[in-house]
Amino acid sequence: MTTSETISELGRIARPQDVSAALERALAQCWAGVINGGGAVIPPECPPPPVTAPALAPATARIVQGLAPRRSNLLVATVGDSLAGWLVLTREAHPFEAHCGVVNHVQTHVDFRGRGIGAVLMRHAARVAREDMGLERLKLSVRDGLGLDDFYRKAGWTEVGRWPEALRLGPGDDRDEILMALAL
Repeated sequence: MTTSETISELGRIARPQDVSAALERALAQCWAGVINGGGAVIPPECPPPPVTAPALAPATARIVQGLAPRRSNLLVATVGDSLAGWLVLTREAHPFEAHCGVVNHVQTHVDFRGRGIGAVLMRHAARVAREDMGLERLKLSVRDGLGLDDFYRKAGWTEVGRWPEALRLGPGDDRDEILMALAL
């Protein structure tokens, strides 16, 4: 099965009122699955894994409430009626960086891994950033040790730096934060 046959819809949501309660719950459920699988950032107010979707509801609500057409967009991929993946694309707030955007919360639902959902979402993010938000560059940071930097390199991103041992996942488990960029 190819990615184009898998994804039913790619969406861009730019206003809080356009996020249904069901979608907001699905975002939290996806996020919980990814965290529990070892692959996502845990919001500060959440307990250590395993986490539940209700524990992520406040963080998910903050993301939704922050949506605005030229400032912060939620990009989603669905397969049938199911949320397969999502990410947040945000314009930098400082005037010197307003031509740049940040990609956060890149998630592929654990049931849809290996189908190219993440790659399609990243291409969609570049297109939305350039065409709809007028951005010229994107940046993101990833945790070392999971192979995520290889995923982003394959999508055209370049490593531009590292914060050595900036992320402490547990006692004796410090990881580099890898900084990456994409020119649009």
